Amino acid sequence: MASLPQALETKPHAVCIPFPAQGHVNPMMRLAKLLHHRGFHITFVNNHFNHNRLLKSRGPHSLDGLPDFRFESITDGLPPAEQKADATQDIPSLCGSVEENCLGPFRTLLARLNDSSSSGVPPVSCVVSDAGMPFTLKAAEEVGIPIAIFWTVSACGFMGYTQYGKLVAEGLVPLK
Repeated sequence: MASLPQALETKPHAVCIPFPAQGHVNPMMRLAKLLHHRGFHITFVNNHFNHNRLLKSRGPHSLDGLPDFRFESITDGLPPAEQKADATQDIPSLCGSVEENCLGPFRTLLARLNDSSSSGVPPVSCVVSDAGMPFTLKAAEEVGIPIAIFWTVSACGFMGYTQYGKLVAEGLVPLK
């Protein structure tokens, strides 16, 4: 097995994976850039649909040039025919499909990234996952990698999520 240069072995490596919707991808990209600026090797993971949109909008070589900031993609389980509607996706279907179909491909990606003989990148130090991607918790735990959950919604939105159960219990939601 080939070993990595010492600089790569000690460089922290964060795998950043946003929920595949624009309001989640942009904040995760900003965080990934900040981590990169602080010396992290970054692997930014999109679903195939968003990865291809990025390539289409920026050109085929838009992801070249930064050996320590890489882009990867995994399936979200939706057939490509359903993903041809560029502007919108069916969010409920996307949520269900992500939960059902992404664990295996993400686990495989983590294993590949940690195989220094074939990946050429430092071992994964941590996963930074969007709160809307719960399968990442299981994958990171199985591989033994620490995980941080990134909440992309405003503090006000977070408060709404935490209080939703109480609103339902008190009969205030759904509105009648």
